[in-house]
Amino acid sequence: LLLEGINLKNVPGTGIASRQHKQESFEQAPMYVAVMTYLGFGIVTLFGYFRDFLRAVGLEKCNLAQERVEQKDFVPLYQDFENFYNRNLYMRVRDNWNRPVCSLPGPVFDLMERVSDDYNWTFRLTGRTLHNAINMGSYNYLGFAENNADFLKTVADKTQQYGVGVCSTRQEMGTLSIHEELEQLVASFLRVESSMTFGMGFATNSMNIPAIVGKGGLILSDELNHTSLILGARLSGATIRVFKHNNMHSLEKMLREAVCSGQPRTHRPWKKILIMVEGIYSMEGSVVRLSEIIALKKKYKAYLYLDEAHSIGAVGPSGRGVAELFNVNPADVDVMMGTFTKSFGAAGGYIAGKKELVDYLRSHSHSAVYASAMSPPVTEQILRAMKCIMGKDGSTEGIRRIRQLAENTRYFRARLKEMGFIIYGNDDSPVVPILLYMPGKVVAFAREMLERKIGVVVVGFPATPITEARARFCLSASHTRAMLNQVLRHMNEVGDNLCLKFSRLKYSSCPNLCDETDFELI
Repeated sequence: LLLEGINLKNVPGTGIASRQHKQESFEQAPMYVAVMTYLGFGIVTLFGYFRDFLRAVGLEKCNLAQERVEQKDFVPLYQDFENFYNRNLYMRVRDNWNRPVCSLPGPVFDLMERVSDDYNWTFRLTGRTLHNAINMGSYNYLGFAENNADFLKTVADKTQQYGVGVCSTRQEMGTLSIHEELEQLVASFLRVESSMTFGMGFATNSMNIPAIVGKGGLILSDELNHTSLILGARLSGATIRVFKHNNMHSLEKMLREAVCSGQPRTHRPWKKILIMVEGIYSMEGSVVRLSEIIALKKKYKAYLYLDEAHSIGAVGPSGRGVAELFNVNPADVDVMMGTFTKSFGAAGGYIAGKKELVDYLRSHSHSAVYASAMSPPVTEQILRAMKCIMGKDGSTEGIRRIRQLAENTRYFRARLKEMGFIIYGNDDSPVVPILLYMPGKVVAFAREMLERKIGVVVVGFPATPITEARARFCLSASHTRAMLNQVLRHMNEVGDNLCLKFSRLKYSSCPNLCDETDFELI
């Protein structure tokens, strides 16, 4: 693979990158599926307009918040299409989201039963509980969201010692010794010079990006980046340009244009060019092409911001994320960001990299200066999980969980492909999106799986393109083979009943013993 003078064959980790990219699947649906999807949305939209007419003439009650007549000349609080979509499409299927959980979000969990007497405008709890439903939606990748008293003893001890809240910012009276210990451990785990932690994962992106780049800077953002990255980019005041997902030619074209043309009108050089990508994309299950992006950023003297919210702990031989997965030097990533809300079973996030970067953010980041410091029990939970992953607790439990997650991921993905489902993403990604497409099938799938005591997350517009609604499964190291087989058995039945097996590709039940990309042609 050759990118404008960069022979990627000589770039470290590129051989691994090319193999990883070939392991990604984005099969397109048959034409009839796309037609039926648009037709389904069209029918629902027509009925929505008809119901709006009934509400306008007083034949149907509208329970959604509306602007008062006296405010008709004000700036509208509700966008017309968003309001229309909420009351006529989303409201009819709202029972599939925001289900109340009343237990630990482990491999199985308990759901509180609720019913609606007014077509999902309001809900009431029945007092009954659905026990031991298999949890296929939580980001509990390594199973550290647990309530084992032996594992949580240090967390209980730190809660007794420090209490639950800090009641101050890190800049004032909120820095505890365990905060400093955690930051040193994160830097050691990621093999970088320094790190700093924050109490909220979303704010780690949205509040730190404006401190890194500002007006006169250029942000090149992957089109599938998370909302927190998009919000941080918008708050920064920098110019934002979006490149096609994981498309190196699209990225290089924008880099070349940015370097050659400079800023609009003045054509002055950009103060800073920042490439923003994710390690694992949470809706697609795809993995960033990190080695190739690093090669491009070095060539064009840009900076790289890597969000590892879903990849840290979940991929790589020792759980160190995509940098380890692609065998690249962590120093080549200028800003390493990640969250503790997923693989570590806690809350918050981190920024890591060179010491100069971290020291700068300590005094310029809004999240560091104004936000309350991380809760002590949450801090200790992250410490115990990270020590377990690194083997610093004297056990091999962390490595066992990482290997179990990888085994579960490949097994689950392979079986779904054999059944004929269209699934997106990389074979190593624990995020497994299954394409459902049609709005009616999305609703039926979620309800049918819940009837079979399997909790799933379904996602549709506007979180995905309107024609690519999907169910998103998140694998965990705590899922047993029996649990996965039970889910797969029900998936097979539901897939047949609802006609969800759209794939036209044939997969062998026998894994390949080798891959031709493992060998170089001479």
